[in-house]
Amino acid sequence: PATTTAYDLLVDGVQDWDLIGDSVPCELLLIGETAFPVLVNPQGQVLIAASQYGKGRMVVVSHESYLGSPKMARFLRNAVDWLSPSPGAVVGVQKSLSSLLSILSSSGTRVQPSEEFIASFGVYCMDAYDAAQGRELIQFVKRGGGLLIGGQAWHWASGHSTERVLFDFPGNHVTSVAGVHFTDIYGETGTFSISDKVPAIPLIAPHGLDFSRDLNLLLRGVSELDIVTDGVPSHLLVHGTLAFPLGLDNAYQCFLAASHYGQGRVVVATHEVLLSTPKLTDFILNAIQWLGAEKKGRIGINPNLKALHDLLTQRQVVCEISELTDNLSIYCCQSYSDNEAKKIHEFVAEGGGLLIGGQAWWWASQNKGQNVLAEYPGNKILNGFGISILGETMEVGKYPALRPEEQQGHYHFRRALAQFQQHLDKKEELQPPVTGWLQKLSQDCAKVLQIPVKNGHVYTSLYHILYEMVQSNGIPLVSKEHPVKRHSKEVVLLHVATALCQTMSDCARLALCELPTVPSITVEINCTNTGDAAWRSTGLYLQRGNTVTFVFPSAATGVGLQVNSFCSSLRLPRAPSEISYTQLTRNQIITGFVHFISLVHIDAGKTSKSQWLTCIRHYPAPWAELATQNIILTVPADSIRPTDDPEPLLTLWERIMAAVAELAATPATFPRPERIVADVQISAGWMHAGYPIMCNLDSVKELVNMEHMQENGLWGPIHELGHNQQRAGWEFPPHTTEATCNLWSVYVHEKVLGISRDRAHEELQLQHRNKRISDYLGKGAQLKDWNLWTALETYLQLQEAFGWEPFIQLFSEYQTMSNIPTDNPSKMNLWAEKFSRQVKKNLAPFFVAWGWPIKGEVSKKLASLPNWDKNPMKKV
Repeated sequence: PATTTAYDLLVDGVQDWDLIGDSVPCELLLIGETAFPVLVNPQGQVLIAASQYGKGRMVVVSHESYLGSPKMARFLRNAVDWLSPSPGAVVGVQKSLSSLLSILSSSGTRVQPSEEFIASFGVYCMDAYDAAQGRELIQFVKRGGGLLIGGQAWHWASGHSTERVLFDFPGNHVTSVAGVHFTDIYGETGTFSISDKVPAIPLIAPHGLDFSRDLNLLLRGVSELDIVTDGVPSHLLVHGTLAFPLGLDNAYQCFLAASHYGQGRVVVATHEVLLSTPKLTDFILNAIQWLGAEKKGRIGINPNLKALHDLLTQRQVVCEISELTDNLSIYCCQSYSDNEAKKIHEFVAEGGGLLIGGQAWWWASQNKGQNVLAEYPGNKILNGFGISILGETMEVGKYPALRPEEQQGHYHFRRALAQFQQHLDKKEELQPPVTGWLQKLSQDCAKVLQIPVKNGHVYTSLYHILYEMVQSNGIPLVSKEHPVKRHSKEVVLLHVATALCQTMSDCARLALCELPTVPSITVEINCTNTGDAAWRSTGLYLQRGNTVTFVFPSAATGVGLQVNSFCSSLRLPRAPSEISYTQLTRNQIITGFVHFISLVHIDAGKTSKSQWLTCIRHYPAPWAELATQNIILTVPADSIRPTDDPEPLLTLWERIMAAVAELAATPATFPRPERIVADVQISAGWMHAGYPIMCNLDSVKELVNMEHMQENGLWGPIHELGHNQQRAGWEFPPHTTEATCNLWSVYVHEKVLGISRDRAHEELQLQHRNKRISDYLGKGAQLKDWNLWTALETYLQLQEAFGWEPFIQLFSEYQTMSNIPTDNPSKMNLWAEKFSRQVKKNLAPFFVAWGWPIKGEVSKKLASLPNWDKNPMKKV
């Protein structure tokens, strides 16, 4: 990498850093993507740094006396060589730095003493106490010049108490454009060894997280942030040292944020509509003021934010529709294009204010498998400012504005990570507010690792800090006997370890013991698929901690295939990387630290009884996969090993799946087999639907114990399979969400297992059913009470009167219908009408008795059908 090459050149031949003496340096703060440290003392303070800006370079030293120290002579010559745009370029040296003049002259460098900067210099060397030529120096570096600058800001700060050092100290007017700031923090001195690689930047520094003054200005007169609009926002990852949240929901998800960068400022909203909604007018006006309206410069608004232009104009703010031009003070735009990314960076660095809005969830949905943090256009602009837009949506609502006086308690990624790290280092129990931040912190750690390290040493350092955190604390061992508690340090460590495994080139470095090597295996997998996204198993198991490398033929790359190293879609904490999706791109080799890729595999009709008894049954893998044409069961291997012949079990499951398809009126062969996976810990409830259906280990007997299944049934698994058959056209959420899925449970138990509905589930015993109807009608048959078993009762009454055939016919018809309404009342009227016509009876009075909102015109249309004399609701 360029940073490593530059660092090696700067420290070439330097024996050590001898900073012993009377000079007291200051700590440097690095935030820019091109900035990197050259000297970091044992306390983690940056004392020398380098960076690039435009075509040129800077080297920043934390005390001007070091620019003339004979002990620093080799480094200073290296610095000037690295800064020089061409061999033999003239090096201008500020006259006050006479010692530096001598050091450079003695090595044959063309030096010229000067009272001030001259544009013809190739390199200019100066102290940091005069910014009179700041603008000229910035343009000089931008065009390709080199700047060597030294100074400390703690003394200046003592005489300028009302001004903020990071932005007002003279040297910072120049160096901040390249992401380097002098601070007022004393630097510890001594003699330090040369690091063999670019040192890491510290996670936080005291001066980096005080935003109370900014919050006071941005949230002045704002008590509530109402983001309920017709736009669905994303949320933000606020990861920069000088970036901070302005609006947080109850889960610490951020929808508004701001940042300092160079001499400029940035405000980000997670949907462009937030920048023009009248409800946020006070905030928007504050943001415009904070971004630099006091400079009396022009405010340019991109044509795609005309609504913002109209809102500001109504409030007498002078602004214009304009593309980004050099004479603007503030620029407002959307985040959907990165065409102006470089220009925007320079605009902000040199003092401009940027107001930008947009969501990333739509882009993420259209670019599946791509890294939103790296590839989304808005993030190519914003990552460098320490703010990124994430690809997930968040709930809109009305949220209280952050109180500036409480900003130390606000969630901020770097502050939260630093406090968490402190608890780990001191081996302390986690305390509030850190305990409340853990879930968000886990998510943010995983997200920040998705920002490519090519974006700068700032991210390389975060990566290093997170890696060291996992290495020094170890990966927690997780089992049924040692579960992970929701608000615990183990949750964060597991999330971080998993995220590291998805980004590291050698995940085995995270392993805490020596592991045996495993021979390579070639596997052929049929990836033909006519349905939704489907998984294909490798039939292989890899011991936890080993590294696996996937090598694919070129035809398999770039076509949307992914590797999943666990048979689950969940994002629960577990040893890395049992849950890991990796998108295959062209000619890519994927390495992952995995627990298993697959398992003991039994195929219905393909695995013979003798194969099972003599071989497969004895495989050492801890998980087994039972596969039929229409379903695949993943269960602990020990639960199936005692079985002498798995074929009858697989045959039973095929009959169950045939019944599921029959009621759903779908083809007998599913486009992809359903999956049920048993696991130690799942993300929701005892079981939940999806691909795969997930269940706890205690439910395994319902999946593989035929005697138990035939005697007691398997209500839960069929309930979840029923969820997977539900369709929006005839579903009325939330009323029927947990009701109509049970039609499949009843159907399978009676048709396949011969278990009547009253035996299949105790809630369907007659006394419970009658009481439910009585209670529901006694409360006035209100739809708000029509849920779960009560809602199911409506369908069961219809089934008991007319059989299953009307359901099958209607489920079939709905599959070919178009223009089905989306609101519940209209959908319920449609179902009532269609079921009536299917059974040739007027069911309107029946549905009205159940509290359905049957419309007058529907009742009128159905009146031509025969009355349903046996309507069970007439007797109640």
